[in-house]
Amino acid sequence: MRKLLNTLYVTTQGAWLGRDGETLVVRIEREDRLRVPIHTLGTVICFGNVSMSPFAMDLCASNGVAAAFLTEHGRFLARVQGPVAGNVLLRREQYRRADDPAGAADIARSVVIGKVANARSVLLRGAREREDDEPSADLQRAAARLAQVLGGLGHAESVDEIRGLEGDAARAYFGVFDHLIDASKDEFSFRERSRRPPVDNVNALLSFLYTLLVHDVSAALEAVGLDPAVGFLHRDRPGRPGLALDLMEELRPLLGDRLALTLINRQQVRADGFRKTESGAVTMDDATRKTVLVAYQNRKQEELVHPFLEEKIAVGMIAHAQAMLLARHLRGDLDGYPPFLWK
Repeated sequence: MRKLLNTLYVTTQGAWLGRDGETLVVRIEREDRLRVPIHTLGTVICFGNVSMSPFAMDLCASNGVAAAFLTEHGRFLARVQGPVAGNVLLRREQYRRADDPAGAADIARSVVIGKVANARSVLLRGAREREDDEPSADLQRAAARLAQVLGGLGHAESVDEIRGLEGDAARAYFGVFDHLIDASKDEFSFRERSRRPPVDNVNALLSFLYTLLVHDVSAALEAVGLDPAVGFLHRDRPGRPGLALDLMEELRPLLGDRLALTLINRQQVRADGFRKTESGAVTMDDATRKTVLVAYQNRKQEELVHPFLEEKIAVGMIAHAQAMLLARHLRGDLDGYPPFLWK
């Protein structure tokens, strides 16, 4: 398993990234502010008006370091990477499986089982923390509904049926998500999931974390030679990383939802760090984004025992582990794809 390398987040507007030998240089107002040896990096993510020289792009591409460009508010724009890696036979099997209804359903079912089981763990943990009050009862009822969905997934035969059950689980889960928020309820209340655009502070925070997560999953898939664009649960759409969206589903509760709740409940993010634009979208200011990025990177450094591999790994390596397991399944080394089940 590859070493967990650092992600370089560049958020200062007007920053420029250049190359000096095997070192990536961050220059702000014509002054070198940071020099990072390329071998210590796994990813570079640039927010807003941040530019990169062609030579810096070549340095990243030659060393397998993906460079991603997002808007200042976290909307994905583009990624720069080197030649596609991996075995062409693996990718051809991925495409064949995606076109096979039964084969696609098998993998989609595993992914959704992981997502629903992990979401249920979030609810049960929240219920235990609230003991016997009314929110705890609501959380337990929602967790019971997710248990029913898990039972139904075992019998679902088509991808459409699996998507329907996933939708039922999402409604039950997000229907009680507000009960998991303890601090600053007036500023961080949650009614429903809104994506494009996020219309409240909680949705803005979740969307930002999900953007970071899908980028990490895309990089993990490319590292093992899979095509992030061709998924089994998410339909093909130009510009959409379908397979990355598939695999991130089972990681959302741990790296997205739980982290967002921690940031809110510990008051590490505050309402004055969010603002609503004229279009109704809610965005974060630069200081809040930096707080979230630091917390996300710190969470990735934490360790846990992977339930299938039975090895202690960093949280940031889970995406790489799951990408590896999916590749092994497609090659025929594993009978099925084992989803990540968080306990």
